Amino acid sequence: MRILANDGIDAAGKTLLEKAGFEIITDKIAQEELIHRIGEFDVLIVRSATKVKADIIQASNLKLIARAGVGLDNIDLKAAGEKGITVVNTPNASSRSVAELVFAHAFSVARMLHLTNREMPINGQSEFKSLKNIASAGFELQGKTMGIIGFGRIGQEVAKMAVGLGMEVVVYDYKSRTFDITIDLHTAYKQHNFQVTLKGQPMDVVLGESDFISIHTPGSEEVINAESLSKMKKTAVLINCARGGVVNEIALNKALQEGQIAVAGIDVFEK
Repeated sequence: MRILANDGIDAAGKTLLEKAGFEIITDKIAQEELIHRIGEFDVLIVRSATKVKADIIQASNLKLIARAGVGLDNIDLKAAGEKGITVVNTPNASSRSVAELVFAHAFSVARMLHLTNREMPINGQSEFKSLKNIASAGFELQGKTMGIIGFGRIGQEVAKMAVGLGMEVVVYDYKSRTFDITIDLHTAYKQHNFQVTLKGQPMDVVLGESDFISIHTPGSEEVINAESLSKMKKTAVLINCARGGVVNEIALNKALQEGQIAVAGIDVFEK
């Protein structure tokens, strides 16, 4: 069986598949050429770069399309279903990584690393006192409120970390419901776990009460616009580790320039 990993594959994964007897091709086939070559393969593995459109699916003899990630918006699911091709993804693969990335931004802002790490190497000798004053304005995350927009796997992982840091958590999800999440704390000697219940709140509550707002909605539909930004605290930090389109960047830039919100940490993560 021939497998095309058109957007690449981790070396460990490639080794496992080869040991199982599969032939793995990792040479990138350009989008416009894929329709002419797809018939050579039994399985297609993609990330987000390759668009598996209906014409490619119809020209194929694929038995399986695998998305090495969460979102399936780059695969024509209807066309795959009509041809009887199974489509799978890896919904849990990036949850912890993305949640940690959220807190990398949060800690960076809280400790002014986003400024001092850039300025100190350049101006550290001449402007040390002023840079020290900037760094001294750092604050702890404990007691701050983390607002989470979109409460799927990644949003829930962010909530667990926030609770572990002593933060308050407020949640908005299109399914207005109560969420029970289990927090596992591992140490070298024993494992502890406990449950936390979070009730979904209206969007305006999350926007208005949060010190940090982290977005974890699926797809690229706009979630944060000028009106949303106007409802946030002036000291709010907006973190987007979802898709780029969920934030209106023109409105965001204006809000930052006018001091409407404090900081934006943007790290578009292709799920």
